[in-house]
Amino acid sequence: MTLQTPARHAIERVRREPKRRRLTVSTVIELTPKMRRLVFVSPDLLDFSSLGADDHIKLFFADPAAPDRPVMRDYTPRAFNAANAELTIDFALHDAGPATAWALAAQPGDTLDIGGPRGSMLVADDFDFYWLIGDETALPAIGRRVEELRAGAFVTTVVIVDGPEEEQRFETKADWRPVWVHRNGRTDADALKAALSGLRAGAGDGYVWIAAEAQTARALREYVLAERGHPREWVKASGYWVAGQPGETAKFAD
Repeated sequence: MTLQTPARHAIERVRREPKRRRLTVSTVIELTPKMRRLVFVSPDLLDFSSLGADDHIKLFFADPAAPDRPVMRDYTPRAFNAANAELTIDFALHDAGPATAWALAAQPGDTLDIGGPRGSMLVADDFDFYWLIGDETALPAIGRRVEELRAGAFVTTVVIVDGPEEEQRFETKADWRPVWVHRNGRTDADALKAALSGLRAGAGDGYVWIAAEAQTARALREYVLAERGHPREWVKASGYWVAGQPGETAKFAD
């Protein structure tokens, strides 16, 4: 029998049937002034699975104007403890929409329905270095990825926030180099590109992950591809939100 060596830098997409689950808030943690962490428990989580650091689940919020049609928003499973059937979700308090309003009012005992994840993108943990770039909405996925990387992996995070009070720390075995960017009146795209222009790419092959407002993510993707010459197949960019269009997201085709 011939054993095949797994492809280096493999990127695999896994699909699954989504399932609706009802969760109960068990713990509320104020991470920063604009980031609130909620830990949920539920027997419905016994068969929950989230394989990718940037997975998305649907959160369902009641709409007083249409009781039969809940408002849906995409969120990242920040952490999942299978043994305790606990799911952690971080809420960036960056708008006045239904998700932020619900998260601000949430207390232990409150319930929330979720669906998914519908699928996962599994990025091999064998790259020589990683760049993870984004705004506050990307922090749950960035934090999870940093924490899950192998011991000694070189990872640089470049994240824009309002100020030092919004910076976070992650526990990791990776060689993590955080770069925190403060807005100070600049656009996110300009501020993040300025920070990236001062970074030297690591030796070898690198994986670049970007998530922010759609136009910002698009501009950063073009910068990484055109000006930094990074291989297209090792760049993923997503618009986690779209300015002026609540609840919308964006993905960019090659």
